[in-house]
Amino acid sequence: MTRTDEKVRYAPDGNPAVAYTRESAAEGVEQALKLLEGRWKLIILFHLFGGHVLRFSELERAIPAVSQKMLIQQLRQMEQDGIVRRIVHHQVPPKVEYALTDWGQALCPALDALLTWAGQREAPAGATEEELEDGAGGL
Repeated sequence: MTRTDEKVRYAPDGNPAVAYTRESAAEGVEQALKLLEGRWKLIILFHLFGGHVLRFSELERAIPAVSQKMLIQQLRQMEQDGIVRRIVHHQVPPKVEYALTDWGQALCPALDALLTWAGQREAPAGATEEELEDGAGGL
């Protein structure tokens, strides 16, 4: 499993400065998940982490299972939310590139923590390593 902090070389910080109540934390998590909902958004993020600037066609090749329509939709939503920036080069043929905003790049530590958490999951009884990697060991 690749750690995102190794890709972007951030220094994990300590505790956040904001104190949350149960209600405000639940509301904040719900808002954050709404920004990231969609089957392909997290995969797009991982391809753009580390300051990578990719053309639309490069993202299409990097994520072969996504349709062109869905990729455009997900990128537009992330652009509207301020996570991704779209760079248009006015030339013929048109050239459009995508990169993370600073705010989008700031997701790296949170996603790294999520990967670490998922990696600590105990294997279900009787599941093989191969089944866990394929996702068949769970449900």
